[in-house]
Amino acid sequence: MFKRSLDVVGSLVGLLFLSLVFVPIAITIKLESKGSIFYVQKRFGLLAQPFYMCKFRSMVNNADALKAQVSNEAKGLVFKNKHDPRVTKVGRFLRRTSLDELPQFWNVLLGDMSLVGTRPPTEDEILHYQSHHWQRLNVKPGMTGEWQVSGRSEVQDFEQILALDLQYQTQWHPLYDLKIIAKTISIVFTGRGAC
Repeated sequence: MFKRSLDVVGSLVGLLFLSLVFVPIAITIKLESKGSIFYVQKRFGLLAQPFYMCKFRSMVNNADALKAQVSNEAKGLVFKNKHDPRVTKVGRFLRRTSLDELPQFWNVLLGDMSLVGTRPPTEDEILHYQSHHWQRLNVKPGMTGEWQVSGRSEVQDFEQILALDLQYQTQWHPLYDLKIIAKTISIVFTGRGAC
Protein backbone atom coordinates (compact mmCIF):
# COMPACT_ATOMS: atom_id res chain seq x y z
CA MET A 1 0.00 0.00 0.00
CA PHE A 2 2.86 2.38 0.80
CA LYS A 3 4.55 1.70 -2.54
CA ARG A 4 1.38 2.21 -4.58
CA SER A 5 0.49 5.38 -2.63
CA LEU A 6 3.99 6.73 -3.28
CA ASP A 7 3.61 5.87 -6.98
CA VAL A 8 0.27 7.67 -7.31
CA VAL A 9 1.42 10.82 -5.50
CA GLY A 10 4.80 10.84 -7.26
CA SER A 11 3.29 10.29 -10.71
CA LEU A 12 0.78 13.12 -10.22
CA VAL A 13 3.59 15.48 -9.23
CA GLY A 14 5.62 14.26 -12.23
CA LEU A 15 2.70 14.76 -14.62
CA LEU A 16 2.21 18.28 -13.28
CA PHE A 17 5.85 19.04 -14.10
CA LEU A 18 5.40 17.37 -17.50
CA SER A 19 2.49 19.71 -18.27
CA LEU A 20 4.79 22.70 -17.69
CA VAL A 21 7.54 21.54 -20.05
CA PHE A 22 5.50 19.59 -22.61
CA VAL A 23 5.02 22.38 -25.18
CA PRO A 24 8.68 23.52 -25.45
CA ILE A 25 9.92 19.90 -25.59
CA ALA A 26 7.34 18.97 -28.23
CA ILE A 27 8.24 22.00 -30.37
CA THR A 28 12.00 21.29 -30.26
CA ILE A 29 11.48 17.62 -31.17
CA LYS A 30 9.28 18.52 -34.15
CA LEU A 31 11.60 21.30 -35.34
CA GLU A 32 14.61 18.98 -35.56
CA SER A 33 13.11 15.87 -37.13
CA LYS A 34 9.93 14.52 -38.67
CA GLY A 35 7.85 12.04 -36.75
CA SER A 36 5.93 11.63 -33.53
CA ILE A 37 6.72 13.56 -30.35
CA PHE A 38 6.52 10.30 -28.42
CA TYR A 39 8.31 6.99 -28.74
CA VAL A 40 6.10 4.10 -27.63
CA GLN A 41 7.67 0.68 -27.17
CA LYS A 42 6.39 -2.68 -25.99
CA ARG A 43 8.01 -3.61 -22.68
CA PHE A 44 7.43 -6.32 -20.10
CA GLY A 45 6.55 -5.71 -16.47
CA LEU A 46 5.51 -7.65 -13.40
CA LEU A 47 5.42 -11.40 -14.14
CA ALA A 48 6.22 -10.63 -17.81
CA GLN A 49 2.95 -8.80 -18.45
CA PRO A 50 3.34 -6.70 -21.63
CA PHE A 51 2.64 -2.97 -21.62
CA TYR A 52 3.51 0.01 -23.78
CA MET A 53 6.04 2.41 -22.34
CA CYS A 54 6.00 6.01 -23.48
CA LYS A 55 8.96 8.40 -23.74
CA PHE A 56 9.70 11.60 -25.60
CA ARG A 57 11.31 10.62 -28.90
CA SER A 58 15.07 11.16 -28.71
CA MET A 59 16.07 9.40 -31.95
CA VAL A 60 15.34 9.79 -35.64
CA ASN A 61 11.88 8.61 -36.66
CA ASN A 62 13.03 5.29 -38.20
CA ALA A 63 15.46 4.42 -35.40
CA ASP A 64 14.22 0.84 -34.91
CA ALA A 65 14.80 0.03 -38.58
CA LEU A 66 18.37 1.37 -38.33
CA LYS A 67 19.28 -0.53 -35.13
CA ALA A 68 21.09 -3.33 -37.02
CA GLN A 69 23.54 -0.74 -38.40
CA VAL A 70 24.63 0.39 -34.91
CA SER A 71 27.22 -1.55 -32.93
CA ASN A 72 26.34 -2.69 -29.42
CA GLU A 73 28.90 -1.54 -26.84
CA ALA A 74 27.17 -3.36 -23.99
CA LYS A 75 27.70 -6.95 -22.90
CA GLY A 76 24.86 -9.46 -22.92
CA LEU A 77 21.22 -8.77 -23.69
CA VAL A 78 21.10 -5.02 -23.16
CA PHE A 79 21.74 -2.68 -26.14
CA LYS A 80 23.85 0.45 -25.56
CA ASN A 81 25.96 2.72 -27.73
CA LYS A 82 27.23 5.93 -26.14
CA HIS A 83 27.61 7.63 -29.54
CA ASP A 84 24.51 6.17 -31.20
CA PRO A 85 24.17 8.10 -34.50
CA ARG A 86 20.38 7.70 -34.40
CA VAL A 87 20.08 10.06 -31.42
CA THR A 88 19.16 13.62 -32.43
CA LYS A 89 20.76 16.76 -30.97
CA VAL A 90 17.58 17.52 -29.04
CA GLY A 91 17.48 13.85 -28.03
CA ARG A 92 20.97 14.01 -26.52
CA PHE A 93 19.86 16.93 -24.35
CA LEU A 94 16.65 15.14 -23.35
CA ARG A 95 18.60 12.01 -22.40
CA ARG A 96 21.32 13.89 -20.53
CA THR A 97 18.68 15.67 -18.44
CA SER A 98 16.34 12.61 -18.29
CA LEU A 99 13.50 14.77 -19.65
CA ASP A 100 12.78 12.04 -22.21
CA GLU A 101 11.58 9.83 -19.33
CA LEU A 102 8.84 12.20 -18.11
CA PRO A 103 5.94 10.56 -20.02
CA GLN A 104 6.60 7.38 -18.03
CA PHE A 105 4.83 9.04 -15.10
CA TRP A 106 1.66 8.12 -17.01
CA ASN A 107 2.77 4.45 -16.99
CA VAL A 108 3.28 4.74 -13.23
CA LEU A 109 -0.16 6.26 -12.67
CA LEU A 110 -1.75 3.45 -14.72
CA GLY A 111 0.06 0.88 -12.57
CA ASP A 112 2.21 -0.67 -15.33
CA MET A 113 5.33 0.73 -13.70
CA SER A 114 6.49 1.98 -10.32
CA LEU A 115 8.59 5.01 -9.48
CA VAL A 116 11.29 2.59 -8.27
CA GLY A 117 11.85 -0.93 -9.53
CA THR A 118 13.79 -2.92 -12.08
CA ARG A 119 14.58 -1.89 -15.64
CA PRO A 120 11.67 -2.88 -17.97
CA PRO A 121 13.01 -5.28 -20.63
CA THR A 122 12.23 -5.18 -24.33
CA GLU A 123 10.80 -8.09 -26.32
CA ASP A 124 14.24 -8.67 -27.91
CA GLU A 125 15.71 -9.19 -24.45
CA ILE A 126 13.18 -11.60 -22.97
CA LEU A 127 13.25 -13.79 -26.09
CA HIS A 128 16.84 -14.59 -25.09
CA TYR A 129 16.34 -14.90 -21.33
CA GLN A 130 17.86 -17.82 -19.49
CA SER A 131 16.10 -19.29 -16.46
CA HIS A 132 17.83 -17.06 -13.86
CA HIS A 133 16.93 -13.86 -15.76
CA TRP A 134 13.18 -14.24 -15.18
CA GLN A 135 13.51 -13.44 -11.48
CA ARG A 136 13.97 -9.76 -12.28
CA LEU A 137 10.32 -9.67 -13.38
CA ASN A 138 9.06 -10.57 -9.90
CA VAL A 139 8.55 -6.85 -9.19
CA LYS A 140 7.10 -3.99 -11.21
CA PRO A 141 9.61 -2.20 -13.43
CA GLY A 142 10.52 1.29 -12.33
CA MET A 143 11.37 4.68 -13.79
CA THR A 144 14.46 4.47 -11.62
CA GLY A 145 16.20 1.78 -9.61
CA GLU A 146 19.51 0.34 -8.48
CA TRP A 147 20.91 0.34 -12.03
CA GLN A 148 20.16 4.03 -12.57
CA VAL A 149 21.74 5.13 -9.28
CA SER A 150 24.73 2.79 -9.60
CA GLY A 151 26.23 4.15 -12.78
CA ARG A 152 23.33 4.26 -15.21
CA SER A 153 24.73 3.94 -18.75
CA GLU A 154 28.22 3.27 -17.37
CA VAL A 155 27.02 -0.19 -16.27
CA GLN A 156 26.85 -2.04 -19.59
CA ASP A 157 27.04 -5.69 -18.57
CA PHE A 158 23.59 -7.28 -18.48
CA GLU A 159 24.55 -9.68 -15.70
CA GLN A 160 25.61 -6.69 -13.56
CA ILE A 161 22.29 -5.00 -14.26
CA LEU A 162 20.53 -8.23 -13.31
CA ALA A 163 22.49 -8.41 -10.05
CA LEU A 164 21.46 -4.83 -9.20
CA ASP A 165 17.81 -5.63 -9.98
CA LEU A 166 17.88 -8.68 -7.72
CA GLN A 167 19.63 -6.66 -5.00
CA TYR A 168 16.71 -4.23 -5.08
CA GLN A 169 14.24 -7.07 -4.66
CA THR A 170 16.00 -8.60 -1.66
CA GLN A 171 16.65 -5.30 0.14
CA TRP A 172 13.34 -3.53 -0.51
CA HIS A 173 11.51 -1.66 2.22
CA PRO A 174 9.59 1.67 2.09
CA LEU A 175 12.56 3.83 3.08
CA TYR A 176 14.69 2.12 0.44
CA ASP A 177 12.46 3.52 -2.34
CA LEU A 178 12.71 7.01 -0.85
CA LYS A 179 16.50 6.67 -0.71
CA ILE A 180 16.70 5.66 -4.39
CA ILE A 181 14.37 8.52 -5.40
CA ALA A 182 16.61 11.02 -3.55
CA LYS A 183 19.71 9.57 -5.23
CA THR A 184 17.99 9.73 -8.63
CA ILE A 185 17.16 13.42 -8.23
CA SER A 186 20.80 14.14 -7.34
CA ILE A 187 22.07 12.16 -10.35
CA VAL A 188 19.64 13.84 -12.75
CA PHE A 189 20.82 17.29 -11.67
CA THR A 190 24.50 16.35 -12.04
CA GLY A 191 24.01 14.36 -15.25
CA ARG A 192 26.23 11.54 -13.97
CA GLY A 193 26.07 8.37 -16.05
CA ALA A 194 23.74 9.80 -18.69
CA CYS A 195 24.24 9.08 -22.38
